[in-house]
Amino acid sequence: MHAGEVETDAALVRQLLAAQFPQWAGLPVLPVPSAGTDNALYRLGDDLAVRLPRIHWAVGQAAKEDAWLPRLAPTLPLAVPTVLAHGQPGEGYPYPWAVYHWLGGANAAQSPPDDIVTAAVELAGFLRALQRIDTTGGPRAADHGLRGAPLSGRDAATREAIAALDGTIDTAAATAIWEDALRAAEWNRPPVWFHGDLLPGNLLVAGGRLSAVIDWNGLGVGDPACDLVIAWALFAGESRAAFRAVLGVDDAMWARGRGHALSQALIFIPYYLHTNPLGVAYHRRTLNALLADGA
Repeated sequence: MHAGEVETDAALVRQLLAAQFPQWAGLPVLPVPSAGTDNALYRLGDDLAVRLPRIHWAVGQAAKEDAWLPRLAPTLPLAVPTVLAHGQPGEGYPYPWAVYHWLGGANAAQSPPDDIVTAAVELAGFLRALQRIDTTGGPRAADHGLRGAPLSGRDAATREAIAALDGTIDTAAATAIWEDALRAAEWNRPPVWFHGDLLPGNLLVAGGRLSAVIDWNGLGVGDPACDLVIAWALFAGESRAAFRAVLGVDDAMWARGRGHALSQALIFIPYYLHTNPLGVAYHRRTLNALLADGA
């Protein structure tokens, strides 16, 4: 999916485990199909997972999750990942890697919750709980290039993506949504925690209900409008309205959230057009929902 991406397979995972964590080396290793772009994931036995960065910018994600999620998890109503061990480069693989506790369930992109309105209410409650947690020492969005920073920082890339998709989308409508988001008042309250990549593929569903929120590399402190992406990526109609109502989102934040959703989908599609068809399909659905909502 990326120039310079490191290829991995189950044999490499077994070699890394044998060299660094022999207590797990005898467990079966199975690749986990995913539209994720930063890491390759392997199931290890029944209760563990191995995650290996595909590309240099994904290095450090496990360390970030290990540093912050134990602090956030106790007050969150859905499960989050738990890092059990940190592996080091070896066996020809150049990056640090990690072993996690396996979180069961299917991702919401492939297996949506049975009751989508209930899921919207529960996810909004999860975000409210996240936003109430003390932010002392947390990574500030503007300092770390995270999505909780002002949308103006994404302007050039978003307009380039609109131009790249000319002829395949309604570029005038997309530009109108984007410019409306840029005009919206910025977040003027104390910064709060945000997930930063709240897509259906990062939500797990078990027994028909939301069970976990994964992939926290985008975690930071700033404007939580970036977490409204899920309103168009998963919800619609009544469920979208319920999600907004529980969060108490005003018009300016809703416009910024729509801008984040638009920007993320627009930038993803041309970059991964020929390498990640499943991810492109998900983002096209989000883009279509945004364009329909903004009509």
